[in-house]
Amino acid sequence: MKHFARAGFLGATLAALTTASAFAQTAWDMPTPYADGIFHTQNIIQFADDVREATGGSLDITVHSANSLFGHAEIKDSVQDGIVPIGEFLLSRLANEDPIFALDSIPFLAASYDEAEKLWAVSREAVSAKLAEDGLTVLYAVAWPGQSLYLRQEVTDPAQMQGLNFRAYNVATERLAALLGATPTQVEETDIATAFSTGRVEAMITSPSTGANAKAWDFVSHYIDTQAWLPKNIIVVNTDAFEALTEEEQAAVLEAAAAAETRGWAMSREETDAKIAELEAGGMQVSQPSEALAAKLAEVGETMTAEWTEQAGEEGQAIIDAYRNQ
Repeated sequence: MKHFARAGFLGATLAALTTASAFAQTAWDMPTPYADGIFHTQNIIQFADDVREATGGSLDITVHSANSLFGHAEIKDSVQDGIVPIGEFLLSRLANEDPIFALDSIPFLAASYDEAEKLWAVSREAVSAKLAEDGLTVLYAVAWPGQSLYLRQEVTDPAQMQGLNFRAYNVATERLAALLGATPTQVEETDIATAFSTGRVEAMITSPSTGANAKAWDFVSHYIDTQAWLPKNIIVVNTDAFEALTEEEQAAVLEAAAAAETRGWAMSREETDAKIAELEAGGMQVSQPSEALAAKLAEVGETMTAEWTEQAGEEGQAIIDAYRNQ
């Protein structure tokens, strides 16, 4: 009997030690949409490293980049449903769920890094509250380089935009083109070079990163640094998964997230400078908008902001007022 009692005790002890060992580390899978070479992904990898170091390895985040675990369109729901605990996606992809999520993509509302950071500061609480309704906690957000004009000719007078075939890829860019007096033309990203070369489009708006990566100097000659809007990627965690962490682990995640946000915005600024330099090196003429063009762009921004506010209601108006009264 003593032999069996001792065996039972040892078995129970071993099971307890095994269980304790199994729960000594929490492993999180983190899907992201972009490749490892993209600065957003590099920032996230550093974030994961910081969390691992701060927790002594008790929380281990494995980054699955380039849509390798879930496609971009699936990431938000995957985190919300608890299939994965944490993920990254482009905030404005949720615009159909609530106008608040489209705020950072209103053309010429926040047309610089400083303005974009101010806009995020006044809208963060509202965005966080909306995502909290879906069981998600916002960790941080980082902007992409601003969207700027690519043209086959120099444009200093807004009248020169009249009738230009302007690449449009969603409702917002169609509206932008129309307000500029241009003709919205649907062109897929893979067809941009051919569309410009054949004259099917004569202007587009996109980031310096996209332009440099596509070697835009092969089909356009002018880049006007408008930074029309700076859309953000947002990193969220499933609230239940976050609250299941120890207090020390939660604090480590929040501290690493704050550092990642600061670092990420700096990386985005550096990306902008580097990619604009590439455009210049490729032979493109880089300029700031003329006074007349800047005035027209501001007018377009006012119109599209008013249209957004009508959709977003009192909550949206309160955010715009807070932003403009800073």
